[in-house]
Amino acid sequence: MDITNRFLKYVSFDTTSDENTGFNPSTPGQMEFARYLQQELIEIGMQDVTLDGNGYLMATLPANCDAEKPVIGFIAHMDTSPDASGKHVKPHIVENYNGSDILLNAEEGILLETEKYPEILNYTGQDIIVTNGKTLLGADDKAGIAEIVTAMEYLLQHPEIKHGKVRIGFTPDEEIGQGADHFDVPAFGCDFAYTMDGGAVGELEFENFNAAACKVTVKGVNVHPGYGYHKMINSMRIAAQFTTLLPRMETPEHTQDYEGFYHLVGMQGTVEETVLTYIIRDHDRHRFEARKLEMEHLARKINREYGDGTATIELRDQYYNMREKIEPVMHVIDLAKEAMKAVGVTPEVKPIRGGTDGARLSFEGLPCPNIFAGGENFHSRFEYLPVQSMQKAFEVILKIIELC
Repeated sequence: MDITNRFLKYVSFDTTSDENTGFNPSTPGQMEFARYLQQELIEIGMQDVTLDGNGYLMATLPANCDAEKPVIGFIAHMDTSPDASGKHVKPHIVENYNGSDILLNAEEGILLETEKYPEILNYTGQDIIVTNGKTLLGADDKAGIAEIVTAMEYLLQHPEIKHGKVRIGFTPDEEIGQGADHFDVPAFGCDFAYTMDGGAVGELEFENFNAAACKVTVKGVNVHPGYGYHKMINSMRIAAQFTTLLPRMETPEHTQDYEGFYHLVGMQGTVEETVLTYIIRDHDRHRFEARKLEMEHLARKINREYGDGTATIELRDQYYNMREKIEPVMHVIDLAKEAMKAVGVTPEVKPIRGGTDGARLSFEGLPCPNIFAGGENFHSRFEYLPVQSMQKAFEVILKIIELC
C-alpha cells in the first residue's frame, strides 16, 4: 500500500483520547486501531509484533547484516487530540495546490484561508490532504505512523539495503500526556529512538517545555442572595481575582520561541466552589520551578484576604526538557541532520513549544528527539498534510536506518 492510501485508511479510525475516562487506553477506538496495525505489521513481515493490554504496539525489523550496529527505534502515537473532533474524518486531496484559499466545505462555506494560515503557501504546486472543515485530519500523528510502517515495508521488500535491528512502537494517549505512562523501555530495547511527531518539513527538535498541570480550588459560602451581606463568599469572583493576579503577557497568545507561560485551560464553578485548571510551561528549568512557586504564592495571598483554606493548589509535573538528556548523545541529532540533508531536506533545529512522548522517554533512559511528520495546523479542523512532506519523512527514516 502506498503511503497516501495508508494514511487515508488510518484517519478513518476515531482515536480521540479522553483524559476523564480513567482507562488505558483512554478510548476504545485506539485499541481498535492498534489491532488493525498489529495485523498489518504481521502481514508486511515484521517480527516480534506485540500488543499489550494498555494499547502499546511494538514490532521488530530484524537486522540483515553482520556488522555491529546500534538498535534504533521509531515511535508515533495513535490517538488524536480532543481539541477537535476526530470522528467521521472526511479527507480529500487538493492536487497541484495553486496558492489560493481552499474551500473545505461548500455547504457551510468553510475556507482554509491563506491570510490566516500563510504557511500553506509554502506548498504551492504540491498535493495537500485537507478535511471537510468539521474535524481535525489526524496527521498528528497518523502521518508519523504511515511513514514508519511504509518505511518498514519498503525495507522488507528491499533486502539489498543493509541495516541493523530496528524497533518500532506506537503509543496511545500521547495527546493527554499519558503516552509514556506504560511504555516498556527495557522491552523496547533500543540504544536511541526518534518520535515522528513534528510538524513542517525539516523540523528536528530536542528541546521542549518543562511542563506541569495545576488545579486551583476556591471554596466559597452560599446563602440566599437577599441575605448575603457579610455572609456570602462567592468562589467564582475570588477565582476571577486569582486569574488577574497572574502576569497578563505570560500567556500562550503573548509568548513565542523560548518564552514560557501560564495557560488557563478550564474553569468550572458555582458560588460554593470553583476549580481553575492551568498548564504551566517553560523551557528553562529554574523559571519553570519559579512559576510553580508563584502559583502557590498567589494561593497564599488569596487565603490571607479571605481566610485559610479558601484557595488550595494541586501541582503535578508532567514532563521535563529533554535537552539535558540529548546533549550527552548529540550524535543522535547529527545522524538525523545528515539523513535529512542526504534526501534534500534542510534541517531546522528548533525548540518544541509543547512536549512529546520522547521527552519522558529520554528521562527513562531512551534518548528520543523528534522529527517532522509533515502536517500543519495540528489539533484543528484546518489541519492539513502535504503528501510530498509525508514522502520526505519516509525518506528520512530510510536514510537514518541506512546511515546508522
